[in-house]
Amino acid sequence: MSNNISNKTLQDLEFPIILDRVADFCKSDLGKKAVLKISPISDLLNLKLQLNFVNEYLSSFQNENKIPNHDFEEITNEIYLLEVENSYIEAISFVKITTISTTVNGLHVFLKKFKDYFPVLNKQIQNIEFTKTIGIIISNVITPFGEIKSHASFVLKQIRKDINVVNGKLSGSFNNALNRYLSSGYLDDIKESVVDNQRVLAVQSMHKRKVKGAILGNSKTGRIIFIAPESTLQHTRELRNLKQEEKEEKVKILKILTDAIRPFKDLLQQYQDFLISLDVIRAKAKYAKKMNACLPKINSGKKVFLRDAYHPILWETNKKSKLNTVSQTLELNEKQQIIVISGPNAGGKSITLKTIGLLQVMLQSGILIPVHEKSETCVFEKILTDIGDNQSIENQLSTYSYRLKNMRNFLRKCNSRTLFLIDEFGTGSDPELGGALAEIFLEEFYTKNAYGIITTHYANLKVLANELENVANANMQFDIKTLEPLFQLQMGQAGSSFTFEVAQKNGIPFSLINRAKKKVEREKIRLDKTISKLQGERNLVRKKNESLEKEQDKVKNISLELTHKKEKLQSKIDSFQELYDNNQKMLVIGRKINEFVNRYFQSNNKKQLLIDFNKWLTIEKVVYTHKLTKVSSTEKKVKKMRTIHRETNCETSVLKVKNPEKPSKRDLRVLQKLKKIEDQKQKEKLIKIEEEILVEVKKVRAVKSIVINREKQLKANYIFKVDDKVRLIGTTTKGVITKIEKKQVFISFGNIITKVTTGSIELIR
Repeated sequence: MSNNISNKTLQDLEFPIILDRVADFCKSDLGKKAVLKISPISDLLNLKLQLNFVNEYLSSFQNENKIPNHDFEEITNEIYLLEVENSYIEAISFVKITTISTTVNGLHVFLKKFKDYFPVLNKQIQNIEFTKTIGIIISNVITPFGEIKSHASFVLKQIRKDINVVNGKLSGSFNNALNRYLSSGYLDDIKESVVDNQRVLAVQSMHKRKVKGAILGNSKTGRIIFIAPESTLQHTRELRNLKQEEKEEKVKILKILTDAIRPFKDLLQQYQDFLISLDVIRAKAKYAKKMNACLPKINSGKKVFLRDAYHPILWETNKKSKLNTVSQTLELNEKQQIIVISGPNAGGKSITLKTIGLLQVMLQSGILIPVHEKSETCVFEKILTDIGDNQSIENQLSTYSYRLKNMRNFLRKCNSRTLFLIDEFGTGSDPELGGALAEIFLEEFYTKNAYGIITTHYANLKVLANELENVANANMQFDIKTLEPLFQLQMGQAGSSFTFEVAQKNGIPFSLINRAKKKVEREKIRLDKTISKLQGERNLVRKKNESLEKEQDKVKNISLELTHKKEKLQSKIDSFQELYDNNQKMLVIGRKINEFVNRYFQSNNKKQLLIDFNKWLTIEKVVYTHKLTKVSSTEKKVKKMRTIHRETNCETSVLKVKNPEKPSKRDLRVLQKLKKIEDQKQKEKLIKIEEEILVEVKKVRAVKSIVINREKQLKANYIFKVDDKVRLIGTTTKGVITKIEKKQVFISFGNIITKVTTGSIELIR
């Protein structure tokens, strides 16, 4: 399916306004940009997938399993730097990368746990690799606040120790100078200040020559001179050198860390793309919640049934003004492929037209629409619109010339998978000539099996709609008494334009309206009056139908309630019947056992008792087995049992034992045959279960092998650090690294310190 929905159509239907409203719900700038680029989706499978994403996310607002927070900071620049050789990423950027990785991993776990609630989202995230390696690598070097850890390298640790020592010396020497010059009375009341991140003495300008040191500045008035004491200058230079060394060491560490993360560049791009798409889905779902929108059924045929449909922009505008918005119900199908809407100006014709078009474009762009949940629609290859006054000053085209060019475009593109929407069809020229041409256009659209909605005031188009088999008239209702439009679409009948009534409502003098009426043909006025009268009668019929439908609903509810009660009663009867049957069975068994006991008391023959009891048990087992087979077997198995019965001369479903003292050989053969069949079934089941278990075991082994190999690789690439917990390979003794010299490692096992190579130890996690 190709996308032939033009930008002009999207502008006509005010689709960009909808995108702006959806973008407001995005948390990230990348998400907002992605929303504003949304256009109708050409691939049907992708469209359904996007709609299901939004529908699943919307459902999370209504249940306890709320999707975890997935806000993120953009890492586009960081991903770009990973592509550039010898580049490195700043420490704070690694925090953003860690956050994105942790967020996606968290979503991975959540969606897998609740895959029954979010099957489509879970399937989508399963395409992205789940790994904690990125977070582990970064957390070993960078703190959550974006600082490089001191133990990231031995050199950095030593430099920072030296910095602390020099800072202590610097602070001590400065304090000594401060106390000395303060007691001499050379300092101002503020005593000290900070210039270029360096503590300085606030010396009164008259004493500046008495204080030895470097002048670093003065106050605005010149009353105070800021001097770094001479005793601190050496320490300051030493500190600056150490700071420079620290900076250089940090760069080295960041380069090493960047190289470690570089192999995950594509995965990080996947992470960001997924979070952008999820931000867009959330924005669509939030907008759907605000609009009470839902996902209608998308049929594979050619049917559009929008029940209780709202124009989203009008609904929001009216809500702010605390006005009611009238919903519309409309259907297009093979028997009603074109609808001709007529009625008064300002009666809602154009907004009805735009409602259908906008909702269709929204749905085909993966956005849920404000309709009743029982609505359904199909997907159109092309949506063509001609709405509003398109007079072009640039191209020196009149409204009618522009519309004719538009019609030529419509006629060229129109086919059976097209939806066309034309407002004020045929206007812009002489009513009779323009109306005649409009008729021809309408017939062409009809012949091409296109679906469409047009609005018009032309009587000839209303008549044509009545004559063509699969074209229907409709009107926007108007209250004649109050002279107010009702904004309600009514199918099946053309509407009056209410020209004179609308003029009267807008304050045109009655005398002028009467003069105008005299200039119009009498038949035309009579026709208009008849249409108005019929419309009024139709409204009365509609109200009666609505009351009858309400009564019908009440009757249906009562009927459903009675059916439910009947089902409950039947269930109770069935349970009582089952209890009765079980009691009867227990009575029969009890009588039989009582008979055996009485016979034994009379004869005192234990052997005969066992023979009789075994014979009875054999018969009961055959009967029970046959009943089970009869209930659960297919027709083929039933035929097979009948064959067995015929072979053993069984005329009834219960075995007849020839000799009451001892079961016949034929009876025993039947029992053996049944036992063999049962054993064979059990054997086949066991073989099948073994095969299934073997497949699962292979899968588990494969996954385990991958995990073990990955762990081995991580351990092999791991750079040991001081304070790491390790053990000697092949032993269980644990120790802590106290010192590292090239490939030699000093390990403390309690009070014992051992020197070994890095290749003979492994990390304990």
